[in-house]
Amino acid sequence: MLGRLVATAGQGLRVRKLGGNRAGEIRLSRFLRNAAIAPQAMIDEAALRTASRCADRHILAIQDTTVVRSGGGGGLYLHAMIAVDADDGAIVGAVDGQFLNRDQGKRGTQHARPIEEKESYRWLEGADRAAQVCAAARRITVIADRESDIYEAFARRPVNVDLVIRVARDRRLGKDQPSLLALAEALPVAATLAFTLPAKPGRKERDTQLAIRFSAVSLPAPKNGIHRKAPDGVRLCLVDVRESTPPPGETPIHWQLLTTYAVSDADQAAAVIALYRRRWVIEQLFRTLKTQGFDIEGLRIEDEVPLSNLVMAAFVAAVIVQQLVHARDGTPSGGTLRPIEDAFEPSDRPLLEAFCAKLEGNTARQKNPHPKGSLAYAAWVCARLGGWTGYYGKPGPIVMLDGWQQFQAAKRGVSLLLSAFDNV
Repeated sequence: MLGRLVATAGQGLRVRKLGGNRAGEIRLSRFLRNAAIAPQAMIDEAALRTASRCADRHILAIQDTTVVRSGGGGGLYLHAMIAVDADDGAIVGAVDGQFLNRDQGKRGTQHARPIEEKESYRWLEGADRAAQVCAAARRITVIADRESDIYEAFARRPVNVDLVIRVARDRRLGKDQPSLLALAEALPVAATLAFTLPAKPGRKERDTQLAIRFSAVSLPAPKNGIHRKAPDGVRLCLVDVRESTPPPGETPIHWQLLTTYAVSDADQAAAVIALYRRRWVIEQLFRTLKTQGFDIEGLRIEDEVPLSNLVMAAFVAAVIVQQLVHARDGTPSGGTLRPIEDAFEPSDRPLLEAFCAKLEGNTARQKNPHPKGSLAYAAWVCARLGGWTGYYGKPGPIVMLDGWQQFQAAKRGVSLLLSAFDNV
């Protein structure tokens, strides 16, 4: 199914286009509506593969929510979590994915309901899922943006999980004490950090200086609402980082992070900031899932069951595509190349090597510069299959999508041929 999905990457996903013709459209529609096909089964299979790759790594379990379809104040959303290697930023694989139906009907009662009955419970479920899927990791750190700034997320985190969460709201820290944000404003600058702010739509890349502040804090349990299983307070560290002199007209960087890591000096604060910066990976993944690749927002499927099946399959495929994009340059001198098994089956190696032998040319620029068995080697093959010549620029998500699809199609063809021979 994933091979069919990526066949139309960059052009939007349409059932008729995926099916190839009217008969194919009907077959694919029936497949997507089949009760035996479920998003949970897809993500469970992907998470099982991810679990096998986590051993002895420091895993960042990065979670965020993106819109699939919106309208009238509500809509369908995908809450996703991916595993990223903290040391080199490589995507290890998908960890979790769940769909949310948002409406405006319960806002007035949110403080009176336990966390288990709220949509925000997904952030706690994500941490629990990371603890299970990534259990073999050397360390697990859950990274999330402002929506995850919930008292219960800190109070009920799994014992094998650390948190780095961006602050969303001010809090009282206790009687006769300043509030959380007032404390941050009063802290002295502990150090400055040289920082390259990456480009994004409407903003150029720039080099800047960041001022770092930090302090230990104790968050008391909120007095309003129902806080089941939550202790009276949690001890955390606050890390405040802000741009000292932003260019005229530019919004300055200002991150305020709450973390379970102990932070007692500027180096430890800078390490927490470096972990949070890895959150950008999931933003890149969502772009591949949307306008830069699968265009899930453009789907014209009204029924939520087949829509969810198609989007979850696209999410799993988008993770693999981003793994290839990240691996395309290999690794700096002294680093460790990611193994090919991060995104492929061990049995895929002979076919990848056969393609490589066919695609390589006579000049050095036309040779695969990466060692066999590395993910970078496979990324080069997929890029060439997707139309990259090796001479101009770097292959992006669309090229990788097309090349990976061609490889998967060839793999299916080889499998059918071998099956035919076995039956002779």
